[in-house]
Amino acid sequence: MKKSLVLAAGIIAAPVSTAASAGTITITIPRINASEYHVPYVAAWIEPAGGGQARTLAVWYDVDKVGNEPGTKWLADLRTWWRKGGRSLKLPANGVSGATRAPGAHRITIPTNVKAGAYTLHVEAAREDGGRELVSMPLTIPAANGRATGKAELGAITISAR
Repeated sequence: MKKSLVLAAGIIAAPVSTAASAGTITITIPRINASEYHVPYVAAWIEPAGGGQARTLAVWYDVDKVGNEPGTKWLADLRTWWRKGGRSLKLPANGVSGATRAPGAHRITIPTNVKAGAYTLHVEAAREDGGRELVSMPLTIPAANGRATGKAELGAITISAR
């Protein structure tokens, strides 16, 4: 984490932690005209280009739903992410888990502790009474700009350098 000084009138400056990142990923969820629209569950993860263990960067699901049918019940519908490591992830995962998102552009940061190298970024979405989509694109750390676009459940996915 980076430390910054915050100055306020009449208050002594104190170091405050600010989240640092290796870059930003913007995931766009498109507005879909459907008689019964449900926001999608979304998972974003990276894998080393030469093979290796997947690392989940974000998983958006119904975190508040509990009981006999908790929100985690349908995470297996994110099939690729589930097989690559989602099923072994203890949820909710601090800094990774979050609520589903409405249509629009949403940012996640690439943690600074991701080692430099070549990766593949995967973003998968699954929607109740809707479709499922997986978009993959190359990612180099330190982050370089990149862009990919989904066809239905996902819109533009962009990578921005720090």
